[in-house]
Amino acid sequence: MYVLMFILGVAFGSFLCCQVRRLRLWETKKKKLGPRSVCEKCKYQLKWYDNLPIISWLILRGKCRKCGKKIGALEIISELAVGLSLLLLSTSLNLETATVIDYAIFIISLVLTLSLAFLAIYDGAYGELPVFSLTFSGICAIIITILKQWSLFSIAGFSYNLILDPILSALLFGGIYLILYLISKGKWVGDGDWILAGIIGLALGDPWLSLTALFIANFTATLIMYPLVRKKSTKKIYFGPFLVLAFILTYTFSDFFISML
Repeated sequence: MYVLMFILGVAFGSFLCCQVRRLRLWETKKKKLGPRSVCEKCKYQLKWYDNLPIISWLILRGKCRKCGKKIGALEIISELAVGLSLLLLSTSLNLETATVIDYAIFIISLVLTLSLAFLAIYDGAYGELPVFSLTFSGICAIIITILKQWSLFSIAGFSYNLILDPILSALLFGGIYLILYLISKGKWVGDGDWILAGIIGLALGDPWLSLTALFIANFTATLIMYPLVRKKSTKKIYFGPFLVLAFILTYTFSDFFISML
């Protein structure tokens, strides 16, 4: 199962990265690509063996087969990241004890992860978060919350925490980024980051997990981006990829983080 989930994730990572390129081309130049992938420079139509996730990139050394234009690292990073994300999520499902609701939560979690991956790729490449994908991710988070709370209700009965915890989790995670956005007038975080953080907080469904994800997101962003900012290789830090990374780690290992309380 783990191998299959990784392969599936790698394939989706390649597909999502391609759709990011297509959407950006349409938004900036109002141009559409055909149904087949092509080199943006020489318009060479890629063959099937040029489109094998990870493998083709390594064989071609990240370049177009015909003109030699560099493809860049975004593709292979996206493929590996989404593959590892689905692999990690699959470890959270116990096939022997899983109920129908558990399977439903797992499936919607995979859909949410792919939607968040699209946001992470787009934000990492262009510094923007498409509204339609944010909206879809929010819908997925709401469905996950309902299914989780229904599962808890069927086991332990009604509790006000069933309603309050997801709301507080979303307000805590999203609210902190909203405050930073308002104080800095958009200089510290983007106008979509607080919405994304709120969606992730809702999906996590627990204030402690939101605080954990907040720490992971900011720690990894500082660890990875600070050297680049210091060397003046870049002036901006796009938080989308780090927020999504924090969600994957916190959601997958939620039982471990809760046990630390």
